[in-house]
Amino acid sequence: MSANAKEAILAAARSMAQAHGYGGLNFRDLAASVGIKSASLYYHFPSKADLGAAVARRYWEDTAAQLDAMAAETPDPLACLRRYPEVFRKALASGNRMCLCSFMAAEYDDLPEPVKQEVRTFADVNIAWLARLLGAAGVVAESEAEGRARAIYAAVAGAQLIARSRADLALYDRLMEDYRAAGLLPH
Repeated sequence: MSANAKEAILAAARSMAQAHGYGGLNFRDLAASVGIKSASLYYHFPSKADLGAAVARRYWEDTAAQLDAMAAETPDPLACLRRYPEVFRKALASGNRMCLCSFMAAEYDDLPEPVKQEVRTFADVNIAWLARLLGAAGVVAESEAEGRARAIYAAVAGAQLIARSRADLALYDRLMEDYRAAGLLPH
């Protein structure tokens, strides 16, 4: 199986997991969506746990790259922090999907350990990035940056969940404005 097939599997699995979570990853449906035999999936992913961990790892790696690119494009840390909700908004704007790792975090008790680790890493990557920019922008003292970063991450992920449950992207945007008005997100 080619590297292109593996990438197609990861892309299809990402889309499936963003809509249905880890529990919704199904090798038969995944194979059908990619146009290969179910047995071919096992060549790259011997188990559902291997697939789930690979998809979650790729998701946090892509998100980390997106955050780094955002910071490079927007050198003012305060302006960059204002853009952070865009990361979660993109999933909602793509067929009312959820952040893959947020969805999987909701299934935490049912996840295999390798998938749990990748989900935790996603949160860690987001919180570290936020904390770094909060400190650089002087929004909070360095000793308070991680706590504020956790609050922002949790609030933005929660807003995505509420907006998805109503299929209302405008609600997500209003919640971000409410967070800014309340002082959680920088203006």
